[in-house]
Amino acid sequence: MSSALRAFEATEANLAKLERIWAALRGMIPEGIAFGSDPKYEERSAEFNHVLSALPAIDGFRPGASPPTLDEIAQGRFDAMEVGELDATVGVERWIEEPGRELRQYRFALDRKRRELIRTATREISADIELLLAGMKGLLDRAKGLGVKIESPQWGELSAKFNELDLLLGSSVERPKMWVDMTRHLKFGEAVDLRDIIETDWPSIKDTLDRSLYGEADPIEVGVEDLGSLVKARPRGKIASALDWERLDDESFERLIFNLLTTTTGYEDCKWLTKTRAPDRGRDLSVTRILKDALGGTIRHRVIVQCKHWNVKSISTGDVANLKEQMKLWGTPRVDILIIATSGRFSTDAIDLIERNNCSDTALVIEMWPDSHLESVLAQRPDLIAEFNLRGDAA
Repeated sequence: MSSALRAFEATEANLAKLERIWAALRGMIPEGIAFGSDPKYEERSAEFNHVLSALPAIDGFRPGASPPTLDEIAQGRFDAMEVGELDATVGVERWIEEPGRELRQYRFALDRKRRELIRTATREISADIELLLAGMKGLLDRAKGLGVKIESPQWGELSAKFNELDLLLGSSVERPKMWVDMTRHLKFGEAVDLRDIIETDWPSIKDTLDRSLYGEADPIEVGVEDLGSLVKARPRGKIASALDWERLDDESFERLIFNLLTTTTGYEDCKWLTKTRAPDRGRDLSVTRILKDALGGTIRHRVIVQCKHWNVKSISTGDVANLKEQMKLWGTPRVDILIIATSGRFSTDAIDLIERNNCSDTALVIEMWPDSHLESVLAQRPDLIAEFNLRGDAA
């Protein structure tokens, strides 16, 4: 990862140089038609082309437009004036601006690729910070006053992880609004700072990062140029109703459930809480379910979603019992609903156990989201089916 980051950082350094050089060049271009030479303009143009040659391609794209000479600009404008048409004038000005346009296009591609590079590592570091803060709550309880300095190796680990996260994000991800606050609190290191980090800073930062790492503007490959041609062909044949869950790994299955929750009305504050497959207390996602009743008002339930990407193994009674016990370990606010989302199924005994639990006087309600339930829900969300490439081939 370090060597990859160095390559991205060197590329960004060169791109920043090109952007500065182009801004200077653009300021030297005269208005109207002005033949002649400018040594400073020529020198800066040579610098631009020299740095431009060092940019690597991104998915095959590399800027190639060089700054035109001042004589070329004057000749182009003169020819456009001779033609006397607006399109000709506009075309010349766009040609002059082409190097800047390509740099903006390259900047967009670089930011998108860097987010793709750091996505998994950022989630892992975020999970490490989450676990550190969970363990540091005891330090806050034992502190004698909010002005007491926190003396613990965990504080140094927390600062180091946060610095790693800062390095990973670079300039491709805008820092969340609480970033400066957490930086300041880490520097001071008192009990009051730890309290603010746990209660305010980190929850806000993590929620923003979870959403910003996946670009909503990234397109899905369609595979055809004109949908009308598909309709005219009058396609026939079997329709693949079952989704191909094997195309997902553990992380992408979690992300599918995360996207489903964050884009469904009635759910808010969805966040990842731990690493995938981490030896934690069994929770993967946390979300608040909003129920609005005309007479009773708005009710909010704390929901923990346990994601099990099991294509062969079924959820057993032992799995359910363990998850049920793990929910008791979490403090306030209590867990109202446990959702077990799986790409597989539940055993008959597990279904019986869950039904008995939900008919008892326990406060915890357990919901089953097997593959059949998810397929029914996703049938109404073709955007997610396409985004995660879940549409299988018809048998």
